[in-house]
Amino acid sequence: MLDDDALGMSARISRRDFVNGVAVAIGALGAGTPAFAAPAGLVPQDERYPPSRTGLRGSHPGSFEMAHALRDGMKPGDAQDTGETYDLVIVGGGLSGLAAAHFYRKAVGSQARILILDNHDDFGGHAKRNEYVVAGKAIVINGGTLNIESPERYNKWAQAILDDLGIDLERYKRANDANSRLYAGLGLRRGYFFESEGWGKDQLVIADPAQRGMRGPRFSAEFLARTPLSAKARADMARLLSADQPDYLAGMDVTAKKAFLARTSLQDYYLKTVRIDPQAMWFFMAMGRASFCVGADATPALFGWVQGYPGFSGLGLGAVPDGLFADLPGGHHGRQREGKESIHFPDGNATLARLLVAALVPAATPARNQEEMATARIDYAALDTAAGPVRIRLSSLVLDVAHDGDAATATSASVRYMKDGRLQAVRAKSVLLACWNEVIPHIMPELPAAQKAALRYGTKGPLVYTNVVLRNWRAFHKLGVSSFYCPTMFHDTVALTEAASLGGVAHAAGPDEPVALHLTQFPAEPGLPRRDQHKIGRARLLATSFETFERETRRQLARLLGPGGFDPVRDIAAITVNRWPHGYSYTYNSLTDPVEWVYAQSPTRPCVIGRQPYGLIAIANSDAAASPHTDAAFEEAHRAVSEIVERQTFPFVRRGPA
Repeated sequence: MLDDDALGMSARISRRDFVNGVAVAIGALGAGTPAFAAPAGLVPQDERYPPSRTGLRGSHPGSFEMAHALRDGMKPGDAQDTGETYDLVIVGGGLSGLAAAHFYRKAVGSQARILILDNHDDFGGHAKRNEYVVAGKAIVINGGTLNIESPERYNKWAQAILDDLGIDLERYKRANDANSRLYAGLGLRRGYFFESEGWGKDQLVIADPAQRGMRGPRFSAEFLARTPLSAKARADMARLLSADQPDYLAGMDVTAKKAFLARTSLQDYYLKTVRIDPQAMWFFMAMGRASFCVGADATPALFGWVQGYPGFSGLGLGAVPDGLFADLPGGHHGRQREGKESIHFPDGNATLARLLVAALVPAATPARNQEEMATARIDYAALDTAAGPVRIRLSSLVLDVAHDGDAATATSASVRYMKDGRLQAVRAKSVLLACWNEVIPHIMPELPAAQKAALRYGTKGPLVYTNVVLRNWRAFHKLGVSSFYCPTMFHDTVALTEAASLGGVAHAAGPDEPVALHLTQFPAEPGLPRRDQHKIGRARLLATSFETFERETRRQLARLLGPGGFDPVRDIAAITVNRWPHGYSYTYNSLTDPVEWVYAQSPTRPCVIGRQPYGLIAIANSDAAASPHTDAAFEEAHRAVSEIVERQTFPFVRRGPA
């Protein structure tokens, strides 16, 4: 095992000490933070500019500590009144909050005074980006939300956002036609890495040329022969993947089969019903992680059927209706069925967030279209000035929202927030909560008890996107690999970023150029119910230092890529860990939740009860849809704004508790 010097740990990452256990005051990470010295051997980053900051990002130090104190019983003290009153105060500057400001201005006019408060030092919520410059080449990558998933299924209001922002997906696809074939043209394929801890020795097995994961062309006998699986496990895999599948649930009618699959995990279905060898389960154990932040042990087998996994064709379930789950509010990633297209800008959906900000605060950037936004530098000082009707106030953690009087008759509400170490207060004629549902009961204790319980129900899934910038990717080219599946390692996937160019950001044309890697981790505790896994994973994630992330990242890359000539000291230019302890919105799971919550638009779902308006308050976020999709966040923003506008238009309608 390589020691720290051989891993490059002695080349100090900028801000490591700053973000690793040092107390940080709320607001200390604002745009005025002094630059830190660039470490030897690593790319100098402008630490004053939020997208360029490295170390721990996502829920970064300084953005959540006061919220945890509030959760643990702290009571906000007296606040300094700023003297400001707004038509609408929005709590949360993510895609839902930014879209809500956009919809509100369209509804009532551009003169509306709006304040957006966000606890992070950057806007966009999960739709943030990381920026680097390596050897003069600009590299951007998503720090959270990846893509516009299945745009052909976007709801009316989400599509309206794309149209209003001038998003042209067809133009983008045409510009990236050559990029879409880059890795395949170089002969790169998926690699399956069997590590010595479980298999006796490290072994890389490269996919067949036509293979596309577990959906589409399956593993060939030749591929299986190259794996360290036992003869029985290889035979069981061949049986599972064969076109001639038996009816593993013979004796049940179709309704009973679907009910069984809804209440049985994919892991139990494969191991106990199909009876594959446990070794073969290695290929399927990560199913569900990228969608639900838990693996096959906590993902219903019925979802596997919908998503095209093997072992279901002999059950006689019929075809999966087009759009099943995909169009259901609180849907369950049925969109990830084979053939459903997603659009990935280089920085994910941060492009959408930046275009929304440009529309709301034009002085923040002259960029106005998707291509210009690729390299646009945001003027963060312009986001919160008295000159414009919309103000975005970052590093401002809201601790209390309360009506000024009885909720049924009040004409204003007070919003208290921590900014620069001081508790401040503004007033609002309406408030839209676009933050996480789990936070709302703590910042608004006057809500009815049943509504607060519903808001607490949806435990968000923790996840990590670690972005590593390499000075070159010759090792990938030499090994013939574009991505690694390694489900029991520190990061369960390691991949070259999707080849995508936009405006002045051009993806590497060949392995001698700098490139970014996208590594994923979904902290969980397999074997427990999903919500419990999320809670344990969140605690584990918050207890993991950047130093640990860096060491394990360097160690894993050296292990995967070392045979291709990779040197972590020489080849790593930068590392950013985007940690999201509260990551994907909770989607209902029929292993533990009522089936009507999962497979129907039931009004008893906690997301429906929790999102009801209360007095001057409306709620909009992806949690309100029980769906992590970007278009769900946009749709919920429109619903919540409509509730506010309806109340303002018809004030004689009683607006007490929901």
